[in-house]
Amino acid sequence: MFKDNLIQLRKLQNMTQEDIAEKVGVSRQAVAKWESGETTPDLEKARLLAGALGVSLDDLTNYEPAENMGLSVPPKGRYLFGVVTVGEKGQIVIPVKARKVFDISTGDQLVVLGKEGEGIAMIKSDEFLALADMIKGAEER
Repeated sequence: MFKDNLIQLRKLQNMTQEDIAEKVGVSRQAVAKWESGETTPDLEKARLLAGALGVSLDDLTNYEPAENMGLSVPPKGRYLFGVVTVGEKGQIVIPVKARKVFDISTGDQLVVLGKEGEGIAMIKSDEFLALADMIKGAEER
């Protein structure tokens, strides 16, 4: 898991083992051993490594592509929660992990935004209205 994520992320960012080694403060051989699974970095080096690759430490060490439609680790702060099915009346069920990450509870209202050709986004209505008020206030000045 860790070694596969490391290799995939390094290659996605067109980085060499030398590039990674320089950013983390280790030798290229240490990176090669991590990628082969021969050794693993200590916690501090793993944290630096995750930062250099732009992902969370949890995703670097625990992300399972097989559980996420075969896709690689998403950038830090971005998520792939899985696939939802649209019901007969247009309803969807928001995955539990998404509800936890974005603190969505029963009864919360969401604003649904969209842009043709790009997709749909949802934001909590109170956060959307606060943003709209802030924009309105800036325009009035």
